[in-house]
Amino acid sequence: MFALRSLRRRHGRHAPHGCGTDRSAFADQVKSELTDELPDEDLGQDLEDCLAVYELGSKPRCEEVEYLELVQEAIDRIDRGR
Repeated sequence: MFALRSLRRRHGRHAPHGCGTDRSAFADQVKSELTDELPDEDLGQDLEDCLAVYELGSKPRCEEVEYLELVQEAIDRIDRGR
């Protein structure tokens, strides 16, 4: 569900306007905020990889939904650049 949407978008995304350094700094900020929200998770560098390798059913349902939504929201924020 979340991982599939992410993988489909991965190759067709457009970079937001602005400098690559600004985009990188923003992505780092979003990842830092996500790490604060999910302190017990090992998210790694690439959030899309987190979704791609995530095993559905490996967490209790309510935690799983929250985890997947937070990671997808962070990916979307980075893609939008805001």
